[in-house]
Formats: sequence, structure tokens, C-alpha cells
Amino acid sequence: METVALRYIPADAAQVKALEQALNIHPALCRLLVQRDVLTLEQARAYLRPSLDDLYDPFLMKDMDKAVQRLAEAIVGKEKILLYGDYDVDGTTAIALMYRFLEPLHPHLDYYVPDRYEEGYGISHQGIAYAHECGATLIIAMDCGITDIEQAQRAKSYGIDLIICDHHLPGLHLPDALAVLNPKRPDCHYPFKDLCGGGVAFKLIQAYAQYSLAAGATVWQSLLEYLALGIAADIVPITDENRILAWHGLRQLNQSDSPGLNALIEQSKRQRPVRINDIVFGLAPAINAAGRMSDAHQAVRLLLANDRTVATEYARVLDYRNQLRREYDQRTTEEAQALFDPWQAERRSIVLYQPHWHKGVVGIVAARMVEHFHRPTVLLTQSGHLATGSARSIPGVNLYEALFLCRDLLLSFGGHAHAAGLSLRPENIRAFSERFEAAIQTLTPQMPTGKVIDVHAEIDFADITPEFWSLLRRFEPFGPGNPTPVFRTRGVQDTGYSRVLKDAHLQVSLRQGNRVCSGIAFGQSYHWELLSSRQLLDICYSIEESHWYSQAELKLQVRDIRVAE
Repeated sequence: METVALRYIPADAAQVKALEQALNIHPALCRLLVQRDVLTLEQARAYLRPSLDDLYDPFLMKDMDKAVQRLAEAIVGKEKILLYGDYDVDGTTAIALMYRFLEPLHPHLDYYVPDRYEEGYGISHQGIAYAHECGATLIIAMDCGITDIEQAQRAKSYGIDLIICDHHLPGLHLPDALAVLNPKRPDCHYPFKDLCGGGVAFKLIQAYAQYSLAAGATVWQSLLEYLALGIAADIVPITDENRILAWHGLRQLNQSDSPGLNALIEQSKRQRPVRINDIVFGLAPAINAAGRMSDAHQAVRLLLANDRTVATEYARVLDYRNQLRREYDQRTTEEAQALFDPWQAERRSIVLYQPHWHKGVVGIVAARMVEHFHRPTVLLTQSGHLATGSARSIPGVNLYEALFLCRDLLLSFGGHAHAAGLSLRPENIRAFSERFEAAIQTLTPQMPTGKVIDVHAEIDFADITPEFWSLLRRFEPFGPGNPTPVFRTRGVQDTGYSRVLKDAHLQVSLRQGNRVCSGIAFGQSYHWELLSSRQLLDICYSIEESHWYSQAELKLQVRDIRVAE
């Protein structure tokens, strides 16, 4: 059983009280608002009722005017436009988003997704060659391109204009493209820096609709269902614009008439209403499996499918690939965990290399290693004559900065604070492992050990009412920067109806006073003896709504159980 520490998220008592008086709602909910820097009545209204009217002017983004003007020229001139996207969820959904927007305006469209293994990440030389061969005179690259200096130059040599819509950190020099849309570029003063790649593409759509169509949200609001997938899957902060776009995108997704998206949801066996977690753990892995195990074009075909029967078949293909991915995933996870024993190795990081590991799953397995060992992890495999792989980090440890300190040992790297990709020569792996460990120690003198649960507020079971839940749901969608609220309730007791499920989980039935609440404690069967002792306990949990035969019931998602203080 791993060590679990509780960390109470602070909230200024005076600010909580002021909000309680202004809003007349439960103090625990006011505490949650203050923790999210929502401090006034006006801010609370904007937070609890996300409005598309609060989106920023897209023309605040550097180069947006040039991008819009060039797109307008291409449409008027009936030029061939190639939509180029990365092979992950963010890239493929960005293609679908842009394609669906432009299709009614401009039939001369094509799209291209690079092969993960043959071409790698970013704008490839093969992709530029394809654009030239098919007669495209404009490429819109989404979720990639910010470091592709040579490829931009090659496109220019062919007379192809390039618009880059990216959100990754730029290098020292920007590509020589017609327009580089990226809120992270140093000279861009766009107010929100954390858009996903599809989010940047959406700002181009918003700007074009505003400039050339004199149209508002009615033109693109129905397309936000694609953007919600990208925001959720790319693990960007669910704050500011992202939260507004995700909120409206999820609402659109749950009433979508898209055959492709509906087939994807049905194949995932996720219940509606679909939420962020359903995308992250259900829909996104299926889309990603296309590029991980074979050809990511299959994901775009599904997203753009207009026929229900065809969409269902595409969804089945992706589901099969996802099952295959799971097999590789499980096998690689077992091997990686066996290779690293933290109780023997006094290291703050993990760097592992096995030439036979499947390149399509090393990122997923790195994330599992982080979850299991609570250390930044780099997993590498062989790709041609190089070692390539993925890295994942823990909260508070900036992965990109750590890799930057190792840059002289790397052939390439890119990403952000939580996730990155890299390549290097196999003979440099040992030196990189030591340098990466030193970088992590430098950046994090006090490394967190063990699991930490953030607790946002204390409530009693009696507080969990339909009214409380109705307001709590207004805090959605949850994700990074807008975490799922975790509550603590003291002095609860097993009713005698709790039981162990599949030797791993606990189905709990707990009483506090006259109120009984039930729920699930995943992976916590080790608490059975404590639970069945019938002594008073303290629990930490989030609240979920469960649907069974059209009946909704509030359930506890238990995070921790311990003897009452």
C-alpha cells in the first residue's frame, strides 16, 4: 500500500464569506470559487455561465490578419488548400474542424496526416512533396510546424504558402511562413497562451468568419464538438478560453448529429452526457490508436464520415486497433516497471530504453510509470538508427526545462511542461540519463514522494443534495487548472453492505448520522479490513452522477479512507 498524503487547498476566509453573502449558496461552493480565483459576483456569473461572447478577439493574435487575408484569396481564387495536422487527437480533430468549416465555402480541399513511424512529428518533407504533387498552393498546418524551419523553406521554394497554427513552444527562430499563429511566440500578445493546436486553428476560423463572412458564432458553434475532443485529449488547462470552448463543445457533442462522432461514442460504450474524462479515457484513445498502430488518416475519415454505416465500420476498425494498442501497452508497462525499482534506485527520474518497444505506446506507458512511481519518466525505443521516445512529468516539475538542460545530447525535442517527445543517438542514452537526473534534482530540490490528494473542502453527507449537485455541475468541465473538487467527510461508518469487487476495488456503503451514501473506491481493496472493522472513518471523495435505466443517482468516487482523526 502506497503512502498517501492529504494537501488542503487554501482559500481566504474573508473572500469565501463575501461570496457566500453575494451568491447565497453553500460555503463549500464559495470556497471552490475562491480557489479558482473567482472572487466577485460578476466573475462568478461569468464562470458559472460560460459565454462565447467572452472569447477574445482573434485578431489580437500575431499574424492573424495575414492568415485571414491569404485564406480569403485562396477561396476567391479557387486554389487547392491542403489541411495538414499532427497524428494525435489534437491534430486530427483540428483537420476535421477546419475541413467542416471550409467545405461549404470551398470544395478544393485535401488533408494530410504524417505517418508516425516513417515521417515522425511535425511538417514532413513527404507532406510538402504531397502538397506540391496535388497542386496545393496553400497549406494550413495545425498542431505542428513551429520548429519546422527547413520544411517551411521547401514549401516556399515550391511556391506554396504556409499558415502555421501551433501551440508548442517555439525555438530561437520561427519558420519563414506566410503566417505563424502561436500565442506562445514571444512577440504575440494574445491574452490566453494555453490554447491547444485545434484551438489556434479555431481562432483562424473565428477570424475568417468575422472578417469575410461578417458572421458570428452561428457559423462555427456546431463545430466546437471537434475542438472539445482536442482540448480534453491534449491535457491543456481548462481555464479561460479553453473552459468556454470546452463547455460549449461538450454541449454540442452531446447533441451532435455527426455520424462519425456518434459512432465513436457508441463504440466506446460511454454513456451520455459525455464529459472530459469520457473523452480522455474513452474517445481519445480510440482516435489516437489510428496513428499509434497504423494510419491516422483513418481517424480523420471517421470524424468526417457522413454515412452512419460507414462511420460504424470506421469506429470498429479504430476500436480493434485500440485493443491491439492495449495489449502492447500492458506488456510494455510490465517490462518497464520490472526494469525500475525505486526502492533500490535512489533516483528522482526514470529513463529506460528497450529497442523492441512499440513507438506508439511509449508515451502511454511513460504516463503509467509516472502514476505508479511518481517520478518524471522518459521511455525510449529504437527508430531506425536513433533512439526516440516520449516523456511525461509530475505536477510541479517542468519537463521542457529539464530537457532543455540536456539539449546538447539530443537530436530533437519538443513539447511542454507535462509531456514531450525526443530523439537522440543510442550511444548517448547513458549520458542523457545522468544529465536528466541532475536536471530534475536541480529544478526540484524537494521532490514529492508518494501520492498526494488535494482536498478542496469539508462537507457532511447531509450537504449532498440535488441543489448542491446542480450548482457543482456548473463548475464543469473539469481538468488541469479547474480540477474535480475533492471533499472530505469525517466520522463515517460502514453500513455492513460494502464489499470487494474483482479482488481490487471496493463498493462502499457508508453512513454519517441518518444519511447513507454509496460509491466506489477503485484499486483500494487493501482498505477492506479497515472498512469492515466498523470504526469511525474519514474519507476523501469526488461526487459523480450515475445513470441506471434512466434513473440518476449521486455516487461517491472515493480517493482515500483512513481512521477518523
